[in-house]
Parts: sequence; structure tokens; C-alpha cells
Amino acid sequence: MDTTVIRETVRDRWSPDSGAALEGLSGLVEIPALSPSFDADWQRTGALHDAIAHVRTYLDARGLPGATTEVVELPGRTPVLLLDVPATEGARTDETVVVYGHLDKQPEAGEWSPGLGPWKPVVKDGRLYGRGANDDGYAAYAAATALEALHAAGGAHARAVVLLETCEESGSRDLDAYLEHLRPRLGEVGLVVCLDTSGADHERLWLATSLRGMISFDLTVRVLTSGVHSGHASGFVPSSFRILRELLDRIEDPRSGELHLPELVTDVPADRLAEVRAAGDALAPTLPLVEGMRYSRDGTADVADLVLANTWATTLSVTGAEGLPPLADAGNVLRPYTSVKLSFRLPPTVEANTALEALTTTLTADPPYGAQIDIARADAATGWNAGPRVPWLESTLDTVSDEVFGLPWRALGLGGTIPFLGMFGRAYPDAQFVVTGPRGPGNNAHVPDEWLHLQQTERVTEAVARIIDAHARA
Repeated sequence: MDTTVIRETVRDRWSPDSGAALEGLSGLVEIPALSPSFDADWQRTGALHDAIAHVRTYLDARGLPGATTEVVELPGRTPVLLLDVPATEGARTDETVVVYGHLDKQPEAGEWSPGLGPWKPVVKDGRLYGRGANDDGYAAYAAATALEALHAAGGAHARAVVLLETCEESGSRDLDAYLEHLRPRLGEVGLVVCLDTSGADHERLWLATSLRGMISFDLTVRVLTSGVHSGHASGFVPSSFRILRELLDRIEDPRSGELHLPELVTDVPADRLAEVRAAGDALAPTLPLVEGMRYSRDGTADVADLVLANTWATTLSVTGAEGLPPLADAGNVLRPYTSVKLSFRLPPTVEANTALEALTTTLTADPPYGAQIDIARADAATGWNAGPRVPWLESTLDTVSDEVFGLPWRALGLGGTIPFLGMFGRAYPDAQFVVTGPRGPGNNAHVPDEWLHLQQTERVTEAVARIIDAHARA
């Protein structure tokens, strides 16, 4: 295999001048392919199908030998796009490589900077701006480019299946059904490449080795059938907000943020702790704190403690509320109810459904003052913790890091959730997982001014090609 040809092919596809991958991704940015949680009428809107069709056209044009594309759409579920490429001559045939990405997007999320917009691709200062550029539209083009580069350079790959879903930003609630449906077709999966994660910088290869799980639901406390003048009702009837606070205190210490329920906590494995120590200060958070604000592990000088709080501790966030009028409209009324959306991030090895059951029981049992307590729209996804790496992958990572990035690779845990990894980890426990991506600090996924670092995207694409080649020869 000619590694120079791999690099040249990758650079050509991602070139800001006329790169086919960059041009294709720019077209994808223009499609407002909102995930179903943000577009309940997605079937009529058609944007998810437009995104699938746009990417499929690009993949078909690659001319990969024997490759086929297919849109799989189970009744009532969001579509999945598959690219299936037969193994090259002489490559191993006992295992399949699955490369994962997603095409659905988050909404605009506020006002973008002048000259930028969520559906307006802009290349500027080595970055591609636009919603879905880095989360995770680039993955389809990086996967195809890696395979193209291998064929151009005389490289090898086992049978490769690129799986692109359209429900990831909604918790991948359709993916389990597709995994069950496609499992006989996928065969024995030996290598999983997930291109939907980030690292601590844009300089080296970062491998995610764990991701937290998540639980979310709406919690409603109702005390009245309608609002009543606070002068008439307060003192007789407790505020729904006070009852809500009491319920939250059942599960979380309001001072430390520690969770009280044993079903929500676990110990940090020794190998994950060692990875955090090895990465050192590179993992230190750089978040836009207001003046005077301190991080949650106040008083510690150890970056590892902060990192582990983000990657191996359960955290609770209130991400939305109803029943509270705007401040300018808030009169002297005892409100009938308060609703909040609760979002829990779970340690990677905590079973999400068990944790959800414990939370539901704790919050609804013996309601204060007999208030009505309701839990609705519950979602749960178990996290993922990587197994040990085999020697061929370990040595390939070392070589690729040296020759492509010029820096040693590092591993990290991530505080977010990718349901795909938990599902595939349980379905294929013996597979090797390479979980990586070009995202890094400040890339603005989910918020205004999202951007993709183009040079790091080139390096990650080249690394993926060489890892897939090594698997074919292992």
C-alpha cells in the first residue's frame, strides 16, 4: 500500500478549492434535516429523506468496485442509508467492518454570527461552518473517502458497511429495530469505526473509550386544577415549585450534586483512570464560565477529578420548564403546576432501564401533601465502555499517530451519549472499536456557529483508511 497516495487522495477530496467530499458535505449542510425530536412531522417535511438522497447520490458516484447503496426504512421509523462494499482481493473475509455516522441534525439553536447560518455552508479559516458539518454529516464523506483512498493506493479492506442513521439526535430510538433487522446481513462484525466523537484538541488522534448513558423525562407536580390569587391560596396550598424541590432533593444533594440512589453510581475501572492520568492537562475543560464562577470540583488542583466528574459520574440537569410564565407576565398567582425536563448522564456501565425504574419509584412514592406527580416522555440509553485492544490495533494506532499526526494518540472518556455504541457493544462484544472524530474544543456542536476543522478531518480520514487496511491484513 502506498501511504503517499492515501494522503494525496484524502487531501484532494477535502480540498477547499474543489474537493468532492467538501462540496458534497456543503450541500448536506443546506438541508435542514432536523431529527424527529425537533420535527415531529418529519415524514411530511421530507428533509431527512432529502439528506439520505443527497448522500446516496454522492456515494453512488464514488465508483467503488462492487459497491451498492440501499435505503432501509422500516414502517413508521426514520430511514437508514447503507453503503456495502465487498472485500478487496486477498483481504480477510471472516469479518465485516461497520463504519457509523448519522445525518440528522439539531435545530438552529439561536442567532448565528454575521455571515453565517445553520443552512449556509461557509468555508473560512480552514473551517466549514454550518449545522451538521461536524455533527455528524462529515462522517459519510470521510468513510467514503477512506475507502476510495485504499483502492487508489493498493490498500485492502474486509467487507465494509457504512451505516448512516437519521435518528441519533433523538436518542437513536429506531436503531435497535434496525440492528435486529440488519444483523443477519452484517455477519460477524470484527471492527466498528464510529466517527461521531471529539477529542481534547485538533492536533492528535483521540480515541473515545467510554461514553455515558442517559435518561430524560418530564416531571410534573400539580397542586391545583387552575391558578388562584396567591393572597387567597398561599399558606393553604404549598407551591408546586417547593414540592418539586423536595422531590429533586430525594435523588440529588443540592450542594454537592452527588446522586443518592445506588442504582446511579459505579466505580471507575482502573484502565479508564490510567487513560485520564496519561492525557493529563490536555483534558482540562475550557468552558465559557461567567466571571467569578468556579468548576464543580472546587478546590481541587487535579484535572482528573474534573474529567471523571464529567465522564464517570451521574449528573442531573434541568433542561426545560413549563408552568412558569415569563417574568414580565408573572402576577401574584399560585400556579397550578410546575413541569421540568430532567436530563441525567449516567456512568458508562450503569444499566439505564434499572436506573430509570429507581428514579421513577423514588420520585412518585408518597408524594408530598398528596400532590399529583407525573412522569412522561421517558427515554433511557445505556452507555458504553470499550473492551481491551488487540495487538494489531494497538501497533497500528502507534504507527498512524506517528506518521499522520506526529504526536502520540490518547484515549479519553466522553460525557455525552451515542446509543449506537452501547447497542453494538452488546451485540458484538468481541469486536474492536475505533471511536474517533475531528471535533475538538469550541466546535459548537448543537449551538450557533458549528464548524468542522478541515485539516483535522483530513488526518482522521487518513487514519481511518490505514486502520481499516490493518484490520484486513490482521
